[in-house]
Amino acid sequence: MDKLKHVKPLKEHEEDAINYIKEFYKYNSNINGSGGLDRYLYDYDGWLKKLENDRNCIPSEEKVPAETYFLVRESDNKIVGMINIRLCLNKRLSKFAGHIGYGIRPTERRKGYNKVNLYLGLKCLKEHGVKEAFLDCEKNNPASSKTMIALGGKLKREYYSNYTKSIVQDYLIDIDKSLKENEKIYEPMISTSSL
Repeated sequence: MDKLKHVKPLKEHEEDAINYIKEFYKYNSNINGSGGLDRYLYDYDGWLKKLENDRNCIPSEEKVPAETYFLVRESDNKIVGMINIRLCLNKRLSKFAGHIGYGIRPTERRKGYNKVNLYLGLKCLKEHGVKEAFLDCEKNNPASSKTMIALGGKLKREYYSNYTKSIVQDYLIDIDKSLKENEKIYEPMISTSSL
């Protein structure tokens, strides 16, 4: 498997980032974990400012501090995925959406990339003192639930969501346990090089 890394979005990523989002539209695929990039296709600089505000916001019922990363493949520096990591939860996020939203571009799926993406996301949460990660997904998205289960996710509940008009599954991951149990699997897949 190619080595992967999380990279903070910069101006130099603009073209690849826009192409990443356009690929979701081309394949009529849901966009998750992009930190709202899909709403800034014509204002990438504005999106970078939004991310800076997201990083530094004071937790409230409206917003919580968050980090957004590109998942980049080392061999060609291509953005293959994204992840949005909420560093704490407010009342709404503790019931729906949780700590992490993630996605892999449609042409790069079924390669195990999202497991590395989630593993790196759990490492980020650990660095911010989070002990247990809450994630959810729609039941009709088995690839996402398999990713969570592979990293130690335990199904806590399943319910119908009026918001998504679908069955949603909630998972909890013990971060320390997951990182320890998966270290030998995923650490060799993580690039230490910089862009």
